[in-house]
Amino acid sequence: MLMNAPATFIQSYIDDLNDALNQLKPGAALTRIQAAWLGTCLTCILLMNSVCWAKFERASLGDCKVAALSWVFRKASIPWDCLLRVSVVLILKRYGITEGVLAFDESDRARSKSTKRIYKVYKQKHKGSGGYVNGQTIVLLLLVTSSITVPVGFFFYMPDPALKQWDKEDKRLKKSGIAKKDRPIKPERDSAYPTKTEIALGLLKEFKVAHSLIKIKGVLADALYGEKAFMDEAAKESGGSQVISQLRKNQNIEYRGRIRSVESYFNSINKGIDQIIRVRGGKEIKVTVSSARLKVRSHSRCQPRTG
Repeated sequence: MLMNAPATFIQSYIDDLNDALNQLKPGAALTRIQAAWLGTCLTCILLMNSVCWAKFERASLGDCKVAALSWVFRKASIPWDCLLRVSVVLILKRYGITEGVLAFDESDRARSKSTKRIYKVYKQKHKGSGGYVNGQTIVLLLLVTSSITVPVGFFFYMPDPALKQWDKEDKRLKKSGIAKKDRPIKPERDSAYPTKTEIALGLLKEFKVAHSLIKIKGVLADALYGEKAFMDEAAKESGGSQVISQLRKNQNIEYRGRIRSVESYFNSINKGIDQIIRVRGGKEIKVTVSSARLKVRSHSRCQPRTG
């Protein structure tokens, strides 16, 4: 597939983007060269289904050189912090979206075993091989609506190297029989390496500021974010909307005055019923559904639980 100019609808999008950038921050609009570069990149991504400077050069028959494309990306004073925000505003306006559910997700992207130059790259467990690889972790914030799902925020997560080294050494000393009082004290977390829950709350606050007219109907997150502090703060930041998170199977709940684990309750008391549901896109799947209103001991309150 060859191209020598941005697609018409992409050029129209960039024109709208520039107008919105000027309204948000006077003087932040893209220059003619920056706009042409962005149009070329977006068209190539659409055609090649890839982000690769070499493929972009081939698609343009050599008119767009790798060095030039890469230089603009690395050196040009493009207002990156505003682009995603303004793009989301344009999309929501185009589809007439005024409300939705915010969902947190995260993605581990494996790179190579030797790279150290990529931003926030660190040693990760590789699920496919069971070994280790250098990779990145991206915490994503998605807006789920009745018509579309669109990413509205992201942040790169990286564990604190000092804490990680301390944890490794602490486990080694503990295994060697060294008493806790004789082991090094746990260091304070560096603010440059926020936790995933801190990142998630930061993304939620940014969304609320950037898209104040969007009604947040609820907040979804997986088991990692199921701690009381996160859920309370997320409910507060989202204007009191319901925050739904997974519970770990070994978490304790209270049912009729008796304490038991989530796994025990749903395996022995509330096994659920089989249902056929239709997911977005028309595909039907079979699921087992059960629900209850239970007191989660670690949260000190009753919360709905659906399995």
